[in-house]
Amino acid sequence: MTTLLEDMPSVEVGERLRLARESARLKQAEAAAALNIARTTLIAIEKGQRRVRLGELQQLAKLYRTSVNALLRKEAIQVDLAPQFRKLGIQLDEAVADAAQLLSDLAKAEVELENLLGVKRVRNYPPERTILHGDVRAQAEQDALELRQWLGLGPSPILDIVTLLEMELGVRVYVRRMHGRISGLFAYDDSLGACILLNANHPRERRAQTAAHELAHLVSTRRHAEILDGGSTNSREERYAIAFARAFLTPARSVMQKFREVTAGSSKLTRRHVIVLGHTFGVSREAMVRRLEELGLTKDGTWDWFEQYGGITDEQAHQVLGDLPGPDIHKADADQPTTLRLGLLAGEAWRRGLLTEGQLSRMLHVDRIELRRMFDGLEIEGSEADGALLPD
Repeated sequence: MTTLLEDMPSVEVGERLRLARESARLKQAEAAAALNIARTTLIAIEKGQRRVRLGELQQLAKLYRTSVNALLRKEAIQVDLAPQFRKLGIQLDEAVADAAQLLSDLAKAEVELENLLGVKRVRNYPPERTILHGDVRAQAEQDALELRQWLGLGPSPILDIVTLLEMELGVRVYVRRMHGRISGLFAYDDSLGACILLNANHPRERRAQTAAHELAHLVSTRRHAEILDGGSTNSREERYAIAFARAFLTPARSVMQKFREVTAGSSKLTRRHVIVLGHTFGVSREAMVRRLEELGLTKDGTWDWFEQYGGITDEQAHQVLGDLPGPDIHKADADQPTTLRLGLLAGEAWRRGLLTEGQLSRMLHVDRIELRRMFDGLEIEGSEADGALLPD
């Protein structure tokens, strides 16, 4: 992995240093003396004849009252995702506007850190599928099945869709706390790529459904920003996304097979069956029953019947599953000042002296106390024994 300093031509670095020195109203002799090098050496650096070392760059940045980031940064990311959501004709209230701005800020901060550290995020997006005329649910089922095959998932349940989106597809996913009525946001930009924000206040089963719903928009309508807030589902795009999410998380053949195994020997669908099936596929009990109804494995209105007679409670699920579900790692991550990947990038930039605490605090919208707590958690101030060297 190379850094932005190594990638940037030495002539360009030298020119930026010359301009910064002149802006600080310092002569070459003064700057050279502060760096404890010969004036001729500084002249060579400014002309690009000698590459500046990172330690020297840090000293010069301090001397010129600027930062390494300001000296090396590429063209600033000017994209703002927030206005894209206004194109949907939705009346944005303050909570939605804040969520849209948060998604935009986190994505831009991550890109800026990647540029600074020389990290390239690989995009592995699936081919776009135009929503065709005809049965939109049938198309969504087919597209979801093809995507599972493309990813090599087969019929297996998806236990962590956030990691799948982030690591397999290269989508920028953030799990943060938002207003309760907002489930998630999706936006796409050529510079930032696909970006998804999920509500950490929602149970992970609901977040999984939201993530799959937003994945449907990446597949079908990626250039249209979307807010999932429980509004109208009458449009073909929304009906496609709903059907795609169900098919992607609970593929028909796999559900039929598990249904037969779980209900073997029983003449009726019980709460225990629903709880086990929902846990197996990582979806809510309601989503599981709705899918069974859709596939004709139980009568239409089965979920409404359960609701009429007390529903299927978390207490009942705990009685059946015990501690099987395990900790909700992404909800825990949302309690941190930023996501884990973004935190690692920020910590590395701080450790190398490329950004100050104050700069990172502003970029990530966290106060310095939270930032220091995050760095302590990443153990970036440890000894040489903290980690092994990576290969070049």
